[in-house]
Amino acid sequence: MQSKNYLSIGIILFLLLLSGPLIGQNVQVSGTITDENNMPIPGAAVLIKGTSNGTATDLDGKYTINVNPDQTLQFSFIGYNTTEMTVGNQTTIDVALEPNVSDLDEVVVVGYGSVKKSQLTGAISSVSAKEITDQPITDARQALQGRSSGVDVSSPGSKPGAAPQVRIRGRRSFNASNEPLYVVDGIPIAGGINDINPNDITSMEILKDASATAIYGSRGANGVVLVTTKRGTAGKTVVSVDSYFGFNNSLGTIEVFDGPEFAEYKRESRRATGDYPEGPATAEADAALFEPVELEGIAEGRTSDYVDALTRTGTIQSHQVSVSGGSEKTQFFVSGGFFQDKGVVKNQDFTRYNFRANVDHKINDKIRFGTSTLVSYSERNGEDFNPIGGAMQENPLGKPYDEDGNLIFLPTSDGLRTNPLAEIVPGANVDLTKRYRIFNSIYGEWKITEGLTYRVNFGPDITIDRNGRFTGSQTNARRGGDPTGSIDEDFRFNYTLENIITYDRTFAEDHAFKFTGLQSIQKDNLEETYLNVQGIPSESQLYDQLGDASQITGAGTNLIQWALLSFMGRLNYNYKGKYLITGTLRADGSSKFGENNKFAYFPSVALGWNISDEPFFKANETFDQMKLRVSYGSIGNQAIDPYQTQALLGRSTYAYENSPAFGYGPGTIGNPDLRWETSTTFNAGLDFSLIAGRISGSFEYYVTTTKDLLAPQPLPNSIGFGGYTTNVGKTQNRGIELTVNSVNIDNSNFTWTTDFIFNRNREEILELPNGNDISAGRFVGEALTVFYDYKKIGIWQTDQADLAESYEDNVGEIRVEDINNDGQINADDRQILGSAVPDFVLGMTNRFSYKNFDLSFFIYGRFGSMIRSRFHDQFNSLFGRYNNLAIDYWTPDNPTNEYPRPNQNQERPKYASSMSYFDGTFIKIRNINIGYNFPTKIAEKIGMTNLRLYSSIQQPFIFAEYRSKHKGIDPEVYLDGEQGAGDGEVNANISPAVTSFTFGINAKF
Repeated sequence: MQSKNYLSIGIILFLLLLSGPLIGQNVQVSGTITDENNMPIPGAAVLIKGTSNGTATDLDGKYTINVNPDQTLQFSFIGYNTTEMTVGNQTTIDVALEPNVSDLDEVVVVGYGSVKKSQLTGAISSVSAKEITDQPITDARQALQGRSSGVDVSSPGSKPGAAPQVRIRGRRSFNASNEPLYVVDGIPIAGGINDINPNDITSMEILKDASATAIYGSRGANGVVLVTTKRGTAGKTVVSVDSYFGFNNSLGTIEVFDGPEFAEYKRESRRATGDYPEGPATAEADAALFEPVELEGIAEGRTSDYVDALTRTGTIQSHQVSVSGGSEKTQFFVSGGFFQDKGVVKNQDFTRYNFRANVDHKINDKIRFGTSTLVSYSERNGEDFNPIGGAMQENPLGKPYDEDGNLIFLPTSDGLRTNPLAEIVPGANVDLTKRYRIFNSIYGEWKITEGLTYRVNFGPDITIDRNGRFTGSQTNARRGGDPTGSIDEDFRFNYTLENIITYDRTFAEDHAFKFTGLQSIQKDNLEETYLNVQGIPSESQLYDQLGDASQITGAGTNLIQWALLSFMGRLNYNYKGKYLITGTLRADGSSKFGENNKFAYFPSVALGWNISDEPFFKANETFDQMKLRVSYGSIGNQAIDPYQTQALLGRSTYAYENSPAFGYGPGTIGNPDLRWETSTTFNAGLDFSLIAGRISGSFEYYVTTTKDLLAPQPLPNSIGFGGYTTNVGKTQNRGIELTVNSVNIDNSNFTWTTDFIFNRNREEILELPNGNDISAGRFVGEALTVFYDYKKIGIWQTDQADLAESYEDNVGEIRVEDINNDGQINADDRQILGSAVPDFVLGMTNRFSYKNFDLSFFIYGRFGSMIRSRFHDQFNSLFGRYNNLAIDYWTPDNPTNEYPRPNQNQERPKYASSMSYFDGTFIKIRNINIGYNFPTKIAEKIGMTNLRLYSSIQQPFIFAEYRSKHKGIDPEVYLDGEQGAGDGEVNANISPAVTSFTFGINAKF
């Protein structure tokens, strides 16, 4: 801070000396003037409005002035907005000045450098540190949801440590990864950014079009997220403490039949088959249908709520301390953090410890170096464990405990339904993943001569994942059998080495050139080891002594390696800051492709025009700034598993003289002609600012066409192989994006700002090798994920009995649409019901501040998508044996059109899948945050420079028909599926949606 414009300090002091003594000295007012980072501003001017009288702050940003109570003070400094405060009865006035930066003058990180937004030619959006830390999150990617147009982030369920899914401008590929590239402090990082403490991040930039992403070549095929972590600044050492603690609670209840409802549901499933008399229930009929424990439950009106017993009030907490500062030559930022999320489902939790050290050192005016070091350790418990499903299907008339309070392993005589509470007995089920990570970004920089700089980046990354699993004998999986255990260990070492040359010069004052040249090597090495056993002698051993087990059921090792060699050149030119050109060419060579296709070349060009710099624009009184951008370019995708070009060896087991023997032969078919998947993108954008910067934003239109898609091609069974990977088809994404930021009210005591994003993306398959691929659910002219099935149009009613019989259906069963009206239902009557891709997505953040109070709330919505609910597939079987979602089913006395009649002879209703499709539209209140910033005078009394207390509510409301009408949990789904669910599907074992209440403190010393 002391390096700020001392010339301005001298000028201000000289002018103040000429102003003469103050008159009307009635009140002495003092205070501190700080910047947006709460650092003192020396030399800031404090003037009495309407006069030339005033003073300036000292080196600590402090001032004292004599003023009349009815006068107004003006606080100003070069590069900051002027703030006015009426004195009144105040004797202490502390002011935080806001930077006077227009939207188009912000500095944006673009990869291998940064530029002013006014000089930007690519489609890039930013998420600030404040937006990242506004809400208590596990993974910084969650902060991208609803904050950046064109970015679709899904975070379904509430399982602690679960990673969100990020898609930038839709999906391009059938089987290659659609995940964006993450670059942390200049180095690509493998496997996402969930190991990084969100509080350590100062900004995230999202690169969306080919011009912006081409510098990363094939690695940027699905967009790029640049993560910049905090660094130290010269000046006073600042100690920051950020801490919060809160509670997680299920958002509503999962509605299944209670005891009396289940009894009637079971009766109705027998009435449908003639095994229970029509009419009211009778004791005689019940005695023949129900077992003794159920009859006891009916008599007592019992409802055993297993879901409630498996859930709890979870907790979430985060505590971080950071120290930053430094001298002119050396700056540092060091932080340590602890995060823990105990989920609402027992035995599900996530804990993470972080340490970060960022250091920059300048040896002299030409040479500097630095490092960003992350050390992280985390534990995730219950990643693939969720007893909620078993609890929902458990008979509520059963008894989970005996008279002595001991668990009853079989609450009823149904041997398929063990007590779900046995799953959470300590040591019965263990699923623990321990993760160790060390990630470095090391650089050295040499300013060779004026405008010419050489930089080397080296980024080693070491990750160790160790997953241990144990399943005891008294669990649903083992049912009294031998306990099982396993260990899976993955050791990954990868590194990136980059050599970068930059030449930046301006000629004849108006012609600015900047050339960036890059040579890069990336190598990845993954070693996998696993051991599965059965018959562990003592269950207390869990998975720690697998060698004592009586049987080894599986063991193996695996080594996966790949490498990427790249060259890149980028040229930026601007004339008077008005006309902008960016040209990029990148060459990538990947070990994943055959000899003839290892290298591919990806060019791009972008043009920009700062219209507001034109003379004809000056007469405009509405728009302050306006810039037009157009770009076109291509990028590739090599995000497939290695060795797809090679035929791999496989082992087979044969019987030889009553003993097993092993043989070896081709295990897969390679494709040596496999080539790069390539996307070309056209992008047009308009950046704007109007009404003195009160409204700013951007509009984007884009078209991305992807060809030579990497996908498996099935082979006839007679060949002996399932298929091979090849290049097939073509897809297209096109859409619009709108970002609007507004300052609605801004005065001395009250401000109100709004950030709004809207995006609409349409996916479309343009070509398939053999036309529509019905078995894979792919259709030309449709999105990558559509739902192709029979369409439920109601339930067959009593007066439709003859028509139902003609379709070989019964009254009370599902009626589906006969689309060709041929009088029969067959495969030809399936149709495209909808797509998992939303029509549009929006997000809106409103921020209010009144004096020292601040309030913000964030709304996110997804509209027009369809989801398939595997949750309903499993828990809406209407079989009469297991408990069911509390739905309105058909009976002769309740002729509903919603759900069919329960039937004990149908484990699932006829055309049951047609009941699984729902409107995926939802609106979520993602976050409400309220805080109070203590006056500097009070904070200083307890040794602080800044103190803020706050409270927040996460996801207090979800508005969705899927929840309110159809008993679903959370309509937010992964577009590209997950374990247990396909693309756009709700997982059957999804954890309950939760709402979180947190209380926190931010303090600086």
